[in-house]
Amino acid sequence: LDPEISPDAAEYQVPRLAKATGKSEDEVRDIIAQCSKGRFLGVFGEPTVNVLKVNLMLDGVL
Repeated sequence: LDPEISPDAAEYQVPRLAKATGKSEDEVRDIIAQCSKGRFLGVFGEPTVNVLKVNLMLDGVL
């Protein structure tokens, strides 16, 4: 399974994650932004969000 999702898919889950973790939606968006990476060399591929890193940060592990 791919450990990354699109930024749009991550944004869709913000309200659910905020409710489940007790964090504000802005805090969740900040964590998602920290776990995002852009296109390779600014041209290749698509922007992605590392789901594992987001989950670890939401749990306070990272």
